[in-house]
Amino acid sequence: MCRLQAVSVGIVPVTIVQQQDRAGRRALDRAACDLVGAGTIRIPHAQRPADRALAERAGDIGHPRAAKAVRRAKEARASARDYLRGAKDTTIRTFDFRDGFFPYHGMAIKEAFEGLKKEIEPDLIFTHCSHDRHQDHRLMCELTWNSFRGHLVLEYEIPKYDGDLSSPNCFIALDPKQAKRKAALLMRHFATQRNKHWFTEDLFLGLMRLRGIEANSGTPYAEGFYARKMVLL
Repeated sequence: MCRLQAVSVGIVPVTIVQQQDRAGRRALDRAACDLVGAGTIRIPHAQRPADRALAERAGDIGHPRAAKAVRRAKEARASARDYLRGAKDTTIRTFDFRDGFFPYHGMAIKEAFEGLKKEIEPDLIFTHCSHDRHQDHRLMCELTWNSFRGHLVLEYEIPKYDGDLSSPNCFIALDPKQAKRKAALLMRHFATQRNKHWFTEDLFLGLMRLRGIEANSGTPYAEGFYARKMVLL
């Protein structure tokens, strides 16, 4: 029986994918998990049906008494439910870490990572890229590598004002339906981000189209990732 675990942790969640085939061997699910947090454009999409999917989102809900923080928490839960649709059993949990202050709350966030490490043995992890100029994002990447040292980690990119995009060396091809669904769901679920000048459907599709050209995969769109270390068997 197949089993898939997708876990998100962080201001812009780190995503962990685990799947076991009928023989008990772990196998990677082709579908990528893209995520959205504060100032980000990645969300789970196109998940294959699975017996279990676990989604954990931490942070980016700011101060617990802030109205905007509460709205962001609701957005995270609603989006996770939508993007995990098809999984027979899902669990969504949120944690409170103050947006913009992650480096100053590193101990508590590190403990959250270490707790997660004890629960699962992931096959694939998606997290922020190490050259992301947002301080919270960089810490998420650092702690991902600290806690999950023997795992396959792919770092994703986030277009934003800071201008920290680079040249990905790993791609996941998307067909037009997948790309358009991702962009549409982003606009549907993250109302608190719509006032940002970069949060537009054409930007999301444009970046995926550019990566599709670079991937030369035979599909118009692709997601770009940074693979620091990968072993091919």
